[in-house]
Amino acid sequence: MRIQVNGEPRDVAADTVLALVEELGLDVRKVAVERNLEIVPRSLHGATAITDGDRIEVVQFVGGG
Repeated sequence: MRIQVNGEPRDVAADTVLALVEELGLDVRKVAVERNLEIVPRSLHGATAITDGDRIEVVQFVGGG
């Protein structure tokens, strides 16, 4: 299916937010995800479906010091 991830069109096989984060190779514990302008709580990543045309924003937290 075709969605937008961080403003860029992308073809993905993922059908949930959790599957998308994993498909992108990101650590599920260190990201915040917004789907169609709504924050998706981490506890709902596995239950939140992604559909064709969705707009997803993913922010990855990084530590430093």
